[in-house]
Amino acid sequence: MVPTSQLMRQEDILPRQDTVEPILKPPLKWAGGKRWLVPYLEEYWANHSHRRLVEPFCGGLAVALGLMPESALLNDINPHLINFFRWVSKGLEIEIDMRNDKELYYAHRTRFNQLIEQGLAGTKEAAELFYYLNRTGYNGLCRFNKKGRFNVPFGSYKTINYIRNFSPYRRLFSNWEFMCADFQGIPLRPDDFVYADPPYDVEFTQYSKEGFSWEDQVRLAQWLADHPGPVILSNQATNRIVRLYTDLGFSITYLYAPRMINCTGDRSRAKEVLAVKGV
Repeated sequence: MVPTSQLMRQEDILPRQDTVEPILKPPLKWAGGKRWLVPYLEEYWANHSHRRLVEPFCGGLAVALGLMPESALLNDINPHLINFFRWVSKGLEIEIDMRNDKELYYAHRTRFNQLIEQGLAGTKEAAELFYYLNRTGYNGLCRFNKKGRFNVPFGSYKTINYIRNFSPYRRLFSNWEFMCADFQGIPLRPDDFVYADPPYDVEFTQYSKEGFSWEDQVRLAQWLADHPGPVILSNQATNRIVRLYTDLGFSITYLYAPRMINCTGDRSRAKEVLAVKGV
């Protein structure tokens, strides 16, 4: 076990680097996106770019679009997110009305929830509506109620740039596989390069209604440790996360995230951790 006093040494915290603009920008707004982290990951990826990139928690694709792997397996537990990416890989062209208009937003939100109720959440229309709701809703949140209905309110943007034609993404996405499953259901190959960005650990606080519990964090860490290929994990730099991955043989590096810790009025920059193995 690592003594608590040694977990947050200032000299272990890397300085920020200049950001790298991806060739293709992430098409969605996504909370906790990792575009800022791409320059750090590129240093590890440079010697492994011949491998398949696997992301168990792909989110808005900031990392995949930053690293631009030739082959990738991108997983997320959110089926609506994965449905959108699958349609983008087919060259999605959006036909629905898209305007930064409150009345239209709630009409489209109602229609999206109707499709969910009717078992049609995997359709092209559902993908179009998901994109519109993501770009137009409050802070790009993706939130569902206990019945599985999308309930994010209308946003407060002055202007919104919508994309209708996603054909520029088609060639790249054609070599990327998208799936929706628990991370342990991902069919890993021994030489896959795995980057995992799970729901962050905040001690004594539940992440969401469904939850990604401490038991899930431990289950993930063991799953990553068992993988024979290169692995990188990013997470909030809580002491128990650092202990968990250190005990499993990962090397630890600390980073300052661009976001602020502000739930208690603290405006200091958040500390995050990279746990690395086999790179």
